[in-house]
Amino acid sequence: MYRKQLSAALAVLLQSLCAPAQTFTTPFEASAGRQSASYDQLISYYEQLDDTYKSIRMQTVGGTDADVPLHVVYYSADGTFNVNEWKRKQKLVLLINNGIHPGEPDGIDASMMLLRDAATGKIQVPDNVVLAVIPVFNTGGMLNRGSYSRANQNGPEAYGFRGNAQNLDLNRDFIKMDAKETRNLVKLFRNLDPDIFIDNHVSNGADYQHVMTLLTPNARKQGYYTGRFLSNVFEPGIYALMKEAGYDLVPYVNHWGNTPDRGWEQFYEPPRFASGYACLFQTFAFVPETHMLKAYADRVNATYTLMRAFIYFAGTHTEAIKGVREMDRKWVQEQKDFTTDWKTDTALKTGISFKGYEAAYKPSDVSGVQRLYYDRSKPYTKQVPFYNKYAPAKTATAPQYYVLPGGWQEVALRLRINGVDMIPLEQDTLMELTVYRIQDYETVKKPFEGHYLHTKVTFSIAREKVKCLKGDYLIPLQQTAKRYLVETLEPDAPDAFFAWNYFDAILQQKEHFSDYVFEDEAAQLIRENPELLKALEQKRKGDPKFAADGHAQLEFIYQHSRYQEPEYMRYPVFRIE
Repeated sequence: MYRKQLSAALAVLLQSLCAPAQTFTTPFEASAGRQSASYDQLISYYEQLDDTYKSIRMQTVGGTDADVPLHVVYYSADGTFNVNEWKRKQKLVLLINNGIHPGEPDGIDASMMLLRDAATGKIQVPDNVVLAVIPVFNTGGMLNRGSYSRANQNGPEAYGFRGNAQNLDLNRDFIKMDAKETRNLVKLFRNLDPDIFIDNHVSNGADYQHVMTLLTPNARKQGYYTGRFLSNVFEPGIYALMKEAGYDLVPYVNHWGNTPDRGWEQFYEPPRFASGYACLFQTFAFVPETHMLKAYADRVNATYTLMRAFIYFAGTHTEAIKGVREMDRKWVQEQKDFTTDWKTDTALKTGISFKGYEAAYKPSDVSGVQRLYYDRSKPYTKQVPFYNKYAPAKTATAPQYYVLPGGWQEVALRLRINGVDMIPLEQDTLMELTVYRIQDYETVKKPFEGHYLHTKVTFSIAREKVKCLKGDYLIPLQQTAKRYLVETLEPDAPDAFFAWNYFDAILQQKEHFSDYVFEDEAAQLIRENPELLKALEQKRKGDPKFAADGHAQLEFIYQHSRYQEPEYMRYPVFRIE
């Protein structure tokens, strides 16, 4: 009798610990693929998974601009959720990000099913792989729910909005980090140090037969050893797994201004993008892009299948992935020169098999002018050129140290969030440093994600004695963040802090002169300094407009005199070579 009671009690206990999968039906499944989970449904679902399965743990990782928490959900087969323990056991960490654009919710719904199926044993996640899933990154965008912001998208019935609570596109925020959720995700990223990063998206643009496309980092940009492994093993492996699952994968169709049958260039991801940022830390980063014209159910299922392919590949190549990452980190530490900007080498191309629809033109019913359309009754398969070879467009040499004055706290904050080691000076020190002075730059006329970006930056270089103050920061380059530091602190890098306006105060002169007072002083200055007079006369000869402008000549003398403030146009990040 006692044994029967004990057996019955154990059966109840086991049932509570291993609840059947059907009790965790997602809104996507319950609606036959028409609906996507709301924010409340999403978080409640993961709370229940966490309560039911020891292999699932949901945690908050800080706040968001929407004043709701940013969550991460872990799957660990053995029920351990300690990052240091994972690293000690050489477990591979796969970080999956969903809802950076909540109007593209495929990954949100696919991940709900993926984690449930992992917890229930419906799918096998290798013991050496840990999953870290962001249920939704852009919480503000997901809470801003509607049905019309993605004008041409084929489902779901309702979804979130691209902008976050500040109306920022978070997939442009990974250097400037204006959003609270970005800062907290970056902290999580640096703590986890994921081996693989997946950022789920939905593409628009041309019509074609493929349900899923994949944006893969350029091999040269990814890294020396990781790039070779990416090209020769990783990417072909994922394509083969998807082919076996019934999907013809192609690179993200970056066809803008053209029809895809003519081929396209590989999309370039600077560090402002989540995937471009991840590459700075030798993480393999991928962006799945389902096609918005395909049925929502097909898109979610394709996303689910692709994530399973990554999990399988990760489990069977863990040692190799970790090995090339470590080799690249050592290689980075040995390098002096780094590429900070890339261009497509259009002389080189790869042929890919593309399944499209014939494109044609006909009169528009709206405007009467010729309009593009794709004829789905005329599918084709053809080889098209894919331009995926990059060449350096801009390079920089890494110093031994950068020196950042302590007053630039917004920059220092972003460096700290990224785990950068910074050594505060213990006393005022006069140091001979390499100094950049900004010579010229262009600024966009319209704001881009809350900033007026600077481009085409030029500068002069000189050795100068600089009085550094107690609390200023010495930043050694011999650290994991070396690539990140070069690409954010060199002033002409496309995503440098200078480009994002964090040093704009140096572009504004704080003191000036009154012409009628300075006239006599300027005359005395050129009498005392023959070289200055010579430079003034040369500029007059070469520039008639300057020669006719008395104020401009006074300005020239002022800028080359002892009165010129040293901080004006002096880039406030110095170098120790």
